[in-house]
Amino acid sequence: MTAQVDYLVVVFTATSGASGELLGSDEKELVQLVWQLVDVKNKKLGRVHELLIKPDLSDLTEEKEEEDVVEESVEEPNGSGADCSSTAASLEEALNLFHLQLTNDVNSAGAGTSVCLCTDGQLHIRQVIHPEAASKNILVPDSFYSFFDLRKEFKKNFPTSDLKTLNVYNMSESLSIPVDVPPMWDPSASPDPSAILPAEIAVQQVQIMTSIVLALLSEPFCHTFSNSERVNEKFESGTCSKMEKVCDNTVIRARGLPWQSSDQDIARFFRGLNIAKGGAALCLNAQGRRNGEALVRFVSEEHRDLALQRHKHHMGNRYIEVYKATGEDFLKIAGGTSNEVAMFLSREDQIIVRMRGLPFSATPEQVLAFFSPGDGLKETCPVSGGKDGILFVHYPDGRPTGDAFVLFACEEHAQCALRKHKEILGRRYIELFKSTAAEVQQVLNRYSSAPLIPVAPAPLVSVLPAVSLLPPPGGLRDCLRLRGLPYTATIEDILTFLGEFTHDIRPHGVHMVLNQQGRPSGDCFIQMTSAERALQASQRLHKHVMSSQRGANSRYVEVFPCSAEEMGLVLMGGSLSHTHTHTHTRSRSGTGLSPPPCKSRRLSPPSYSFTPAQPVLPTEAAALYPPIGQVLLAPRPLPPGHAYYPSTAQLYMNYTAYYPSPPGSPTTVGFFPSPSSLSSPGGLVRMPGLTYNSNGVKDLINAVQGYQYAPEDALMHAHGPVHAHDPTRTLLTQPKEWVCI
Repeated sequence: MTAQVDYLVVVFTATSGASGELLGSDEKELVQLVWQLVDVKNKKLGRVHELLIKPDLSDLTEEKEEEDVVEESVEEPNGSGADCSSTAASLEEALNLFHLQLTNDVNSAGAGTSVCLCTDGQLHIRQVIHPEAASKNILVPDSFYSFFDLRKEFKKNFPTSDLKTLNVYNMSESLSIPVDVPPMWDPSASPDPSAILPAEIAVQQVQIMTSIVLALLSEPFCHTFSNSERVNEKFESGTCSKMEKVCDNTVIRARGLPWQSSDQDIARFFRGLNIAKGGAALCLNAQGRRNGEALVRFVSEEHRDLALQRHKHHMGNRYIEVYKATGEDFLKIAGGTSNEVAMFLSREDQIIVRMRGLPFSATPEQVLAFFSPGDGLKETCPVSGGKDGILFVHYPDGRPTGDAFVLFACEEHAQCALRKHKEILGRRYIELFKSTAAEVQQVLNRYSSAPLIPVAPAPLVSVLPAVSLLPPPGGLRDCLRLRGLPYTATIEDILTFLGEFTHDIRPHGVHMVLNQQGRPSGDCFIQMTSAERALQASQRLHKHVMSSQRGANSRYVEVFPCSAEEMGLVLMGGSLSHTHTHTHTRSRSGTGLSPPPCKSRRLSPPSYSFTPAQPVLPTEAAALYPPIGQVLLAPRPLPPGHAYYPSTAQLYMNYTAYYPSPPGSPTTVGFFPSPSSLSSPGGLVRMPGLTYNSNGVKDLINAVQGYQYAPEDALMHAHGPVHAHDPTRTLLTQPKEWVCI
């Protein structure tokens, strides 16, 4: 709106809670709406209307309620000073009544048709009318989507004034407008903004505002009311480039969102404030699921500050926390560089649905068939653009992740598609969620840079020797790597899957790989008796289906041959790509391996001294493990005279393996016999983080089966280490941490 309007509607609102600069910050309901029409061309004023919102709690009929509204609408001055007073039972009824009365006044004036609201500041429209209407799913009349801020219009004529300190009283003082202050209201006394505003003050505020408007319209100012403030009616989705600059003063972080929230739900929570295009980005956790947080980017700092006032406002039954954030935070979540994603999201007004749990062999045709109506069903949810409306998510090496995003042309089709949640595609049930453009970008960013097995953080100590830990090329590939196991799979399930090749497993040769949370990662390593049997097993069992006894789910498993050095590297926390497993002549840069982090959690002070650690395994069993795997079993000092350390230095490394697997042994294979007595002093192994509700020493014995230990030396303690041979030790019922070996 650039031309001068015909009418200005000066509006003032009051809630049952705070007023002034805190209006709307306490989420209280609207109770009073006062307004007056100003004829801009003729500089005339209309009647002062007062609209009171009083919920009707009685059990009256609809006819009786209509009669009450007619009886309470009187066109004569009342106690508050308004010319016309009306009462409504709800916000929706009040807004409809406001629109009806405004239309009648404009038609009776007959001097034009263009109308725009005018308020003292932004709060009345942005923080009172729109948020309450959005929370109650009430349709707001079109007249509330544009308005003039009287403070900003005044500042155009008085550039030195401060918007934050302006109010109707100092504006009227600058314009030499006499103001009669009611006895109960002293503007110079800095009234408490949390106090409820008296009803008479609202009418007086409107009268003062109309006087200011007439003064600005008259000489010498001859002000033109043009370029009104706009309230976005709809949130626009879109993409954001990582190269884009985002101002730190326009971003907030919202916490406590319901897990099923979408960007439209976030926009509804911040209704009345203008969110930038594609400015609502949902955050995902390490598993790719929504974590109840979102980053929201607004068009200006003013809107960001208003959003911060909605801290602990409610979305349904949950209150939402709102904090400041930075542009860098927003770009980490919503920024992207993929042209594939940009093309996928280039079509406007598309509803995005995320599919999770797809079979790795799923094709676009199967996805289209999944959303096609079944026999006898009338509901249709066609995918927008056919195959072009489907985006599969892949790892960097091209393997599918089981995720996909699908476009639908309208909300109706999307809701129909979401009703297929947990239906079966192939042999797996599919999870469906309403998604956003920012989530698409975030998921693609995460998977495009994630290794096959996540690598641990960088070492804290930078003085570690720069010794290459990559296995030499051309090693004996007498081990198997199983990838894609069901998460509930046990060693017995693996043995059943291997079938006749079970007899070729070395004793204690089954190694389950765990993730950072200590849960199965879906990977497993098997030590075989020969490279020939490992190759035969991989050729015969690759992509065969494995079932789990503890769950109904089953998955096809990928089987690759690998070397013992590669197995040890992964168990140390390195990453291993399967693309190199079929190549024996390769350079170091093309091995597909990354060295383990070898992170040192702590260095022992030089004043400490330790007895040199003895081999944990018997001589026969130690031969089955690669040298790099020995680091997993016992920390030991570096050998004297090492090239990187002086011979006198005592530096002990406590290596941390992020994906360790205790040697799991098939129950049908015998253990190595242990000597009757230890030939050397025993050592201590600490086992932190064990559960409280276990079976005590029996669980410790099961955990270290296959090693030489004395069952009577399995200790449990509450605080601090316990010596292995302390005769005064006591068996406690606290978490177990130490066992003698």
